[in-house]
Amino acid sequence: MLPDLSRDLQDIGENRKTAGISNELKRLNVDIVALQETRLADAGTLSERDYTFLWQGKSSDEPRKHRVGFAVKNSLLSMVELGSSVSEQLLALRLNTTESPITLFSVYAPTLSATPNAKDELYENLASTIRNIPCGEQLALLGDFNARVGADHDSWPSCLGLFEVGKMNENGHRLLEFCTFYNLCITNSFFNTKPQHNVIWRHPRSKYWHELDLILVRRAAIKIVLHTRSYHSADCDTDHSLVCCKIRMQLKKLHNAKQPGIPRTDVNKMTQPHLVEQFVQAFKEEYDASQSRDTAT
Repeated sequence: MLPDLSRDLQDIGENRKTAGISNELKRLNVDIVALQETRLADAGTLSERDYTFLWQGKSSDEPRKHRVGFAVKNSLLSMVELGSSVSEQLLALRLNTTESPITLFSVYAPTLSATPNAKDELYENLASTIRNIPCGEQLALLGDFNARVGADHDSWPSCLGLFEVGKMNENGHRLLEFCTFYNLCITNSFFNTKPQHNVIWRHPRSKYWHELDLILVRRAAIKIVLHTRSYHSADCDTDHSLVCCKIRMQLKKLHNAKQPGIPRTDVNKMTQPHLVEQFVQAFKEEYDASQSRDTAT
């Protein structure tokens, strides 16, 4: 996940930010990235050497505050489908796998100072979207939730692991209630990583580090999640660190039509006298017939 991708991507000149981000993603071997706060207008794609950036935004004459999108490795483009934009803070991407499709969501949640109506709108959109996904299909929510969920595993055992950090705030409480109701869990809290790999963003005044960018999956799917951690070394021109989640899955292969092969002669049949005689007789009849047709013309 990469929040705050750019505040003015349309004015980027020769040294495009997307080119730098593409290089960093390739270095870290990331397949799909959810982007937040892109502020890009309309819907479009931008292709770099290794990744393609996808987004759906408001028109250029409307205010664009948050906008979300995806960056997909070019080798995976034939396996993904970009969904319709539910709001400027929520975008879906469908990835086809051998077992079942998995729907990825790029999410940007309102900050702690936002109005309750703004927060309710996002979570209502999330709820209606999740309800439309069959229970047998996997999903993953990737984004800047602007929420501190704390480390109280005993109070939230179904959605929090043993390795969360910090204290819970109001946004975190709302998110945990949402996860409990829809049987989701926060993968960041299930892996015992180094302390610096649990935090994502440093407050500019207090200088404290916080974990605001989270990755959520269904509780039953936590067994296919291998690891979740942050990478502070990723230089993507943002004050948030890149959060990566490694999931075990097998992508669905595309079936191409088989090309017709070159006809081959089985020379072993030449050792069988009755087959040789049949061939000679058939050849003679076909040859005589062709000569008769040539004579008639």
